[in-house]
Amino acid sequence: MDFLIRAALLCTAVTLIFSKSATASVVFQPGKKAKFVAPGEEQVSETALELYNTAQSAEKEGNLKRAINAYANIVRHHPKDALAPSALYRGAQLQEQTHGYFVAADSYRLLVEKYPGSPHFDEAIEAQFRIGEMYLAGKKKKLLGVVAYGNSLDRAVTIFANIVRSAPHGKYTARAQFDIGLAREKQNVPEMAVEAYQAVVNKFPNEPVAADAQYQIGYIWLMAARKGTTDAAATTNAKTAFQDFLLHYPHSEKASQARANLELLEHKETTSSYQVAKFYDKQKYYRAAVIYYNEVIRQQPGSTESNLAKKRIDQLRAKVGEATLQAALAPPQAGKKKGEAHGARTAGTGSAKPGEANNEAPLPAADSDGSLPPPASLAPDITTAPDHLFAPTSTSTSSDTSSSPAASASPAP
Repeated sequence: MDFLIRAALLCTAVTLIFSKSATASVVFQPGKKAKFVAPGEEQVSETALELYNTAQSAEKEGNLKRAINAYANIVRHHPKDALAPSALYRGAQLQEQTHGYFVAADSYRLLVEKYPGSPHFDEAIEAQFRIGEMYLAGKKKKLLGVVAYGNSLDRAVTIFANIVRSAPHGKYTARAQFDIGLAREKQNVPEMAVEAYQAVVNKFPNEPVAADAQYQIGYIWLMAARKGTTDAAATTNAKTAFQDFLLHYPHSEKASQARANLELLEHKETTSSYQVAKFYDKQKYYRAAVIYYNEVIRQQPGSTESNLAKKRIDQLRAKVGEATLQAALAPPQAGKKKGEAHGARTAGTGSAKPGEANNEAPLPAADSDGSLPPPASLAPDITTAPDHLFAPTSTSTSSDTSSSPAASASPAP
């Protein structure tokens, strides 16, 4: 009876072993017994270790292409192996070293997304930022080969967006978001640049780069106003942005520059209103002229234009009488004033026709600004991330080869 029981147990054990071996892997480690693990759950496989040793040997021989391929095969065929994160990181380092910058950036991205617990997480983010700023600077002739400048900026945006997504609270995240704005400015898409800068202000208000982002929003609108954009809100938006900048960052090194920009914008508004007033005055639309003269006085009291406007209103009062100008001198209703202003902005270029005072009439060409203050700090010629230091080749299974962050991620002054 005992013999039958033992025989049955032995058969059961053999059956379990063979059924398990059909769907599982056997892992061998030096000095340890073989063990079964579920497929894909291997901690260290002999094949991965062989590939890693092959990569290390190829590095010693100077065959970096073969080393990169061996590291890539570990990640591709043994993604859950304990060696995979180190293989991916070291492969990315070698890709960067051999000037495969965009491919390296993508490998670093894969590391932080696939292996967020890797000890190389911070170094991988830092490396992406370094490569992104290189593309942003457009060093195509020296480093990027045949990559066109426009494509270089697109690649920069892709890399910086990956950093923002993968490390939303990281050391380089705010600056990466800011650099997206810089790239969009260089691509001449101001709307997207403003959106990127606004994200910096909204998400990272306490980061030093937020001040630069707020300033740059104002500067973009200032440039739009200078170019005579059809967007009538450009001047207003620029003033609002600079006022917000001075409210939140009164001690910034760009505060005096922001004040100068505001004065320029106010002078632009005043000059424009004064020109319109003179035009209507010349056409003998005196009520319309007085409305714009009053606007000059309101916009910049005490200015030369304001004093001239006051003097001219007194002359018109004496010339045509108080009753004729009464509607213009009285505080205008909000709705009416808005309608009048809209009519003035949308008037055509045909000849003015006689009629009641303040009829719609063509407006003179806007006065162009002679000069503008410089924009906020743009991307420096060199990266603000530390240079990559490559460790000497070794047969060790670890790859701690990056230098620790040593430079600030805030923009250059």
